[in-house]
Amino acid sequence: MTRVPIRTSSRAYTALIEHGLLHSSGGCLRELLNGTQDRLFVVTVPPVRRRWGAPLLKSLSKAGFRTRVLEMPDGEPHKKLSTVERLAEKLSASGADRDSVIVAFGGGVVGDTVGLLASLYMRGVHLIQIPTTLQAQVDASIGGKTGVNLASGKNLLGTFHQPLSVLIDPSVLSTLPDREFRAGLYECLKCGVIGNPKLFERLESTNLKELRNNSETLQYVIAESVKLKAKIVAADERESGLRRILNFGHTIGHALEAESEYRRFLHGEAVGWGMIAAANIAQSVGYCDRSTQQRISEAVFSLGPLPKVNARSGRLLRFLRADKKTRDGCLHFILPRAIGRVDIANTVPDHIVAEAIQPLRQLSENL
Repeated sequence: MTRVPIRTSSRAYTALIEHGLLHSSGGCLRELLNGTQDRLFVVTVPPVRRRWGAPLLKSLSKAGFRTRVLEMPDGEPHKKLSTVERLAEKLSASGADRDSVIVAFGGGVVGDTVGLLASLYMRGVHLIQIPTTLQAQVDASIGGKTGVNLASGKNLLGTFHQPLSVLIDPSVLSTLPDREFRAGLYECLKCGVIGNPKLFERLESTNLKELRNNSETLQYVIAESVKLKAKIVAADERESGLRRILNFGHTIGHALEAESEYRRFLHGEAVGWGMIAAANIAQSVGYCDRSTQQRISEAVFSLGPLPKVNARSGRLLRFLRADKKTRDGCLHFILPRAIGRVDIANTVPDHIVAEAIQPLRQLSENL
């Protein structure tokens, strides 16, 4: 088992990574809670419950937990405040109190939405993250960010609420469609660009089939991504400085998601396009050379096809202005200097941004 400590000012906890961990999750949580709670509220979506609910509930029951399962609708369009409200009403009707423990069992949408629920219900209750997608395992479940979307932008309502623990079982990824698996790999690739050149090199020299079939390589990629995020979160829990580099690819990625009403792109796919655009900007303003820009773009495309980009630059710029990373009217971009090193830029002119976005439409037509 790989144990990754995550130390923040509000809470220190551990991410546990092991194939088959879902089947021993009850024992892990019993040890973690140390007999203080025997009632858990598991929040999930129907597809995850059908595929992986039985081993989780069996393990929790064997460990002596009384478990109530609550379901929320599946998909990014349901990552909104009304979902949080409905879940809170279900918790109240089920007798959940301020000593309750909520388990977020699902992908990034579940983790973000249920994390917000846990931070708000009774002014904050304990949270366990059991992520079931690669994107959630390496990114959404780590670091305590919670949030839901507004029509005007992604994650504009949210809190910081650290979990008690994160249980990561790479085995559950076996049922993910290739598209969703690839979407998570873009987040891993992001980690390589911002601070782990060896991880980037491993990803640019491998392929989707190898990653899916080689459990050792997959666990390495997950563990290295989690370690990098844990290091950054420990240094900057609330995104006042260093943690902002985790947004590499997300500024334009979030605009693509919002412009398409969260229906065209999976989050990681939008981040993939966002990384290409950020690399284009970086080369245009002299942050990186042509070689670095090309390596990032080629590595993104090597992981597989991306949905086409239909949005025009002007429309995306309007969504960029609504992004929460816009401060004092200035767009903030995370731009690569080299593989493994990025900087924060807040003086990129709009015309440079537009010029970096425009090629995405042409590139997507050639995929």
